[in-house]
Amino acid sequence: MSQQFVDWDLATATAAALGRTGPQVSYDEAVEVVADLRQRADEAARHVLDYTMLRPVGPDPGVRVVDRRDWAEANIQGLRRVITPLAERLTGGRPPGPLATAIGGRVTGVQAGTVLAYLSGRVLGQYEVFSSDPGQLLLVAPNIVDVERKLGADPRDFRLWVCLHEVTHRTQFTAVPWLRGHFLGEVQAFVDAAQIDREQLLERLRHGAWALAEAVRNPDSRASVLDLVQTPAQRRVLDRLTALMTLLEGHAEFVMDGVGPEVVPSVDTIRASFNRRREAANPLERVLRKLLGIEVKLRQYAEGRKFVHSVVERVGMAEFNRVWQSPLTLPRLSELTEPDAWINRVLRDNAA
Repeated sequence: MSQQFVDWDLATATAAALGRTGPQVSYDEAVEVVADLRQRADEAARHVLDYTMLRPVGPDPGVRVVDRRDWAEANIQGLRRVITPLAERLTGGRPPGPLATAIGGRVTGVQAGTVLAYLSGRVLGQYEVFSSDPGQLLLVAPNIVDVERKLGADPRDFRLWVCLHEVTHRTQFTAVPWLRGHFLGEVQAFVDAAQIDREQLLERLRHGAWALAEAVRNPDSRASVLDLVQTPAQRRVLDRLTALMTLLEGHAEFVMDGVGPEVVPSVDTIRASFNRRREAANPLERVLRKLLGIEVKLRQYAEGRKFVHSVVERVGMAEFNRVWQSPLTLPRLSELTEPDAWINRVLRDNAA
């Protein structure tokens, strides 16, 4: 059924064909980078464990050092798992006609591959949770080398700095056994909330077109392609997913900045240079980021970090870790900007 909606093989081929090339490294240099990234990930794991007080449960899923094509292939498997049931839901389980099968699947395959080609040249690392349990840590070696060279950063320091962030994500999912199932459940709830009424679909498309135009016109707009597929029920689920992702990203940023000064001598220089590079994107790059929702992700780093910092500053790390107790103790979207509301609801109300 999935082949009828998206030509996943074409998506993979498109991502490979359109993906960025470089940087230039010799075979020996590539081998050294892979070995060093594995070592930095192991080093980061020790620091993250000590700082967060989170203890992984079960076997260590390890780290997979990949190139851009491997990263795209891993994410295509994740997309396949999410998009296929959504497409089937939207069509009521009815397969498209022969023309839609022949053309539609290829068009969406090219679209998916093009997006992943863009992202594959920019992502430094990722904890990918769709393809396996409890997930897999991916470090994109070419991108890490490319950025460290452009920043003029010390390779050892930059690689460890990146690993601190990505290993924190691995720790979140391996130390909180219910987290992956909860996340996948929310994604499924998003799919289940899809509606196939024609008028509602047209209304969402009209709203999506307006949102995309607004994203181009207004630099402060938070619109993205996600606006194309949201029913009211989906928006409620997306609010919960946004709150969860903001927590996860903010926690990783907080850990990175908390551990960094102790173990990464040039962390201040790296952070300043990295932020300048992030802000210096050309206008087309900024529009693409906005349409793909990447700008929202960048804001999640800042908003989530501020929430985690505020709670830890008030109650300490051990009490903050009550956030991982159950889905009910996760922050609500409104609480991310009002950490005292989360403290009162989760810590003080339960203690009373």
